[in-house]
Parts: sequence; C-alpha cells; structure tokens
Amino acid sequence: MLRRRPELEIELVGAAGRTIPEDDWRAIVRDGLSEGGAPEEVVARQLEHTRYASVDVTDPAALGDLLASLPAGDPVVLYLALPPAISERATEALAQVERPEDLRVAIEKPFGADLASAQRFNALLAQILPEERVFRVDHFLGIATVLNILGLRFGNRVLSRVWNAVDVERIEVVYDEELALEGRAGYYDKAGALEDMLQSHLLLVAALLTMEEPARIDSVELRDLLTHALRAIHLWEDDPSVASRRARYTAGRIGDREIPAYVDEPGVDPSRGTETLAEVIVEVRNGRWKGVPIVLRSGKAIAGGRREARIDFRPVAHVPEGFGNEPVPDRLVLGMHPETITLTMACSGSEAALDFSTVDLYAQLSSSEMRPYGEILGRLIDGDLLLAVRGDMAEECWRIMSAVLEAWDAGEVPLEDYVAGSSGPQGWA
Repeated sequence: MLRRRPELEIELVGAAGRTIPEDDWRAIVRDGLSEGGAPEEVVARQLEHTRYASVDVTDPAALGDLLASLPAGDPVVLYLALPPAISERATEALAQVERPEDLRVAIEKPFGADLASAQRFNALLAQILPEERVFRVDHFLGIATVLNILGLRFGNRVLSRVWNAVDVERIEVVYDEELALEGRAGYYDKAGALEDMLQSHLLLVAALLTMEEPARIDSVELRDLLTHALRAIHLWEDDPSVASRRARYTAGRIGDREIPAYVDEPGVDPSRGTETLAEVIVEVRNGRWKGVPIVLRSGKAIAGGRREARIDFRPVAHVPEGFGNEPVPDRLVLGMHPETITLTMACSGSEAALDFSTVDLYAQLSSSEMRPYGEILGRLIDGDLLLAVRGDMAEECWRIMSAVLEAWDAGEVPLEDYVAGSSGPQGWA
C-alpha cells in the first residue's frame, strides 16, 4: 500500500498474511530500492516512512482496520500484487468496508484467469470504484523500447508511410528467455507461457504496433485506440490448431548451468501439461493490416533469449534488370533487452558494383533513468492512467486467447518438447 505524503514522500505500508519482523521488512525495502538504483539519501528517507502489517486482505474486518490506520488527507493506493482469485476476494472484502474517499486500487496482471472471470472482476470493481481510480498494472507498458514504438511510428515520415499491409509482410513480437523456471513453480505451473506473456504483455505490444494514429497522447485517446486495435485482433484463420503451437523444455544446458527437465523442477505437477514455450499467430482485421500475420512467441530456457519486435517489409515491387542478385527485403527490429533499434536495408557496391548486400543502421538507446515498474508506479502515484490497462482492454486480451486455451485443454494442439538451451523444437522457425 502506498500513501502520498504532503512533502511528496511516500508512506509505504507492506501487508500480507505472514508475519515479518520490522527489521526484516526494512531490509526488504532497502534492498529493493537500492537494486532499483535509488540514491542512498532517498533510501534512508523512505525507511523513515515504511512499516509492515500482518493482515489477511481477504478479511473485511482486517482490511478495514488497515485502511482506518492510515492518516486521512492524501490519496491512498491499495496495490494488490496477488494471484487473480485472491485479488478478487480482496476486492470483495473492500466492497464491505469504509474506504478512503480518494482510494485507488492497483492490480497486478493477470487480470482474471479467463474471459468470464475478468468480466466478473471488472463488474465487481465497477461497483466500488470509478474506472479512473482502477490501475491494472502491466509493466511491459513501462519498458522504454515499448513506449518508443509511439515515437518511431508517429514521429518519422519515413516509417509512418509504410506502416500498413501494403508494405509490411510480417510482424513478430518475441520474448524468449535463457532463464528457466528459477523457483517460480507456484505461479508459473498454473499459468504457463501463454497466460504469463502472450495473453497480456505481447498482445499489448502488438496493439501498440498496429493502432491508429492518436491526435494526442493521453490516457483517454491512447487507451481508446489500443482497445480499438485489440478488438480487431483475431486468431489466424480462426483456427487455434493452425494458429498456435506449444512446447515444454527437457533437460539441457545453458552456458555453464545444467537445466533439469521442466517436469523435474521442484513444485511442478507434470499432469498439468504446462507449456514453457508458446506461439500464437494473429491478424488485425481492418483495412490497414488485414492479411499480415503477427507472430507472438515467448519461451523459457531458450538459447540467445531473443526479445524484440520485428517488422519484415515486403520485397520491392520491381528490381531493374542488370543487378547480379535479388535484394533482401528491409527489416526493422526493436530490441527490448538490450534496448536497440536496427534497420536492415539493401545496398549495392560494397562487394561488387551491381550486387546487392545488406547494411544495418543500428542504434543502442540510452538506458532509461526510470525502470519499467518505476515508470508505472510514478504515474500511479500521480493518478495518471496513461499506462494503466483499462477494463475492456483486459477483457479483449482474454477474448483473443480463449479459443487457444480451450483447444489446448482439449488436447487439440500437441505439447512438443525442446532441449533446454536450444532455440525450440525441431521444425519450428
């Protein structure tokens, strides 16, 4: 829970069901702020304004007492970093207690466990708070490269004129990681790669890449246009068996680390059939984008850890006779980690006068002073909804992936294997 103080400091109250000694809590806060790059004087000042309370936030009486313990006057943010079902129960408890007049509620993704639960959760939230005081948090919207999509698309004539199905052949949004499970079985084995990454993060990146041009960048227009793009997104050929693939890593090696098979990781239930690599192809069915496949992919224990949005342009309409070969089509790659921009273009004369080769126009972006969660939290504290996921956006993301999840549950899409430290299953591009 965050509380803004008059001198622009934050009163930070940690709350959970377990007991944490005060010194241990302060160590957690100190380590978190220090790892985030906060200056020592900021860390010291914040430690003067933090405390911990052992509270069951699903218990109306306990939650009410916690809210009543806060001094009145400034905005209060109740930040629910909890599994979807627990967040919903905490919200049900919140509906039964007296709430601060200026209360904001922040909810970590995933927002619900499927479309029906997301709709139910949104309806519950709407009963107790107006939408402008609900912040659904997806930290991908705070990544500098993701936000830079807006600047690249709408600040450059050379790109804005070719951002359509006439000139773009294919889009890929990929977030592969070399990391394996890393002790996250409690959450990950119930979610898997699709729910963890594609259903939220990568769909929002796809919407940023394909949305129409806003007249202004504000929380109303940006989120309206993102929702507009999401509403137009459908599975490729409307067939999850054609549009989706899934796989799970077996034992392998990444660098100097031996990685056990996913099913042998501590806390994993092999009978769940949880995927660690998911790929879904969608398209935006409107006049600008219809017919362009958009590949969303994310996996764990993948060699190289490719994390990027890639736009493949179509070949030129005509190559004059006399060249010795065909040019490679242009490609724009926006790297998410590290944050880079690479435009690959054809040129001639570097090897032979009339032979095509390629050249990369490359830039590494300066590291943002604000980390993704810092960007999100700063706007949350200021009451700025620009990077908050709106309720209808969350529902559209579940709508898009619902048929895939149903097909996977029914066993209509096989669960393939790949060796940890490889690029994925044999035969996958």
